[in-house]
Amino acid sequence: MLMKQLFIVVVFSFLSITSLPIFSAEPADEISQPGNEPYTGDNLCPPAAYLQDPGDCLPYGPSATLSNLAQEGIVYPFLPLVGTKPDFNLTEMPVDIARVNVPPPDQAPIYSSLEDASTGNNPIQVIPAGQLLYISYVQWVDVDNNHYLLRGSGGWMRASPLSGVSTFQGLIFNSQPYTSFGWIVEMTKPKAQPSFNAPDLNIDLPREKVVPIYSVLDVDGNKWYMIGLNEWVERRYIRQLVVNTTPPQGVTNNRWIEINLYEQTMSVYENNKLIFASLIATGVDPYFTRPGLFQIYEKKPLETMSGAFAADHSDYYYLEDVPWTMYFDESRALHGAYWRAWFGYEQSHGCVNLSVGDSHWLYDWANVGDWVYVWDPSGETPTDPAYYGNGGA
Repeated sequence: MLMKQLFIVVVFSFLSITSLPIFSAEPADEISQPGNEPYTGDNLCPPAAYLQDPGDCLPYGPSATLSNLAQEGIVYPFLPLVGTKPDFNLTEMPVDIARVNVPPPDQAPIYSSLEDASTGNNPIQVIPAGQLLYISYVQWVDVDNNHYLLRGSGGWMRASPLSGVSTFQGLIFNSQPYTSFGWIVEMTKPKAQPSFNAPDLNIDLPREKVVPIYSVLDVDGNKWYMIGLNEWVERRYIRQLVVNTTPPQGVTNNRWIEINLYEQTMSVYENNKLIFASLIATGVDPYFTRPGLFQIYEKKPLETMSGAFAADHSDYYYLEDVPWTMYFDESRALHGAYWRAWFGYEQSHGCVNLSVGDSHWLYDWANVGDWVYVWDPSGETPTDPAYYGNGGA
């Protein structure tokens, strides 16, 4: 038995020695392999990122891939996103809301009693015709399968109670993100290359999914975002949060809210750190949200908003008890938008629309006097103050 063990040890030692690389004492340039290619004697480097020549190994193969990624600021293996969702309870509306289903050009009548409302007699008031009509209510009664609601401000109306509002929420950051990131705003699949002709990958990207962004390429006038190795998403399907912890010129208290009109994102900074970020909905052409540096001058937990900008008043809106409103530029405000289902697109009359949960978080954080910096990195939003009126929801 002992002789058998000694034989195994001797054979193993011999194989180990013969498998080691053999280096010649002769100069490397005097030795050649088949094909007359010079042999330096160097081995491949262990897989890692080499931003400088390692000298004693060859940074090829996996090392070349990792080094190329590192040159673009991409660390692999990818680091996780450090953001977390706020308390889900913030997504709850403080009041009950209903939609008034009266198509233009009809007006929406208000009645002093349920009996009058159910019979359609003796209206005491009307809400003008519009596309966006919402009321808050304190009582709900069904008569002949129709919903009748008692408004919080008084009067009965026919309306449809909302079954829920968007529960979309942004991200809280207790430490700074390792990489840029963004949100998918339209369901899609990533491409294998930054090209419309590239094959789709078998990966579903649902709307509102948070994804890292490692690189951005402009290909034939279209922006492509790399969200993973060989995973690309075109601009129409994604919005990027660009982190900039340097206060805008004029900010004096190291607390500011940045509104990026091109990306339709909001980022909140305190003490030169990103603490919150989310998708928003700002003013749609021609009712742009005005670029500039402003300060929150008034906060209201609930606010009724109404108005119209078109000459024929076809865009009239009436919105009772808009939650968590923070005015910063005349009638333009940051506020919750219970009537919005999607964020990441221009949609408002100039205000910055947030989900109910995001507006509640921001309202709790923000103080009167805090700064709001609105800008458009694309340069497409008008900047002439003479272009803008008071603004609206």
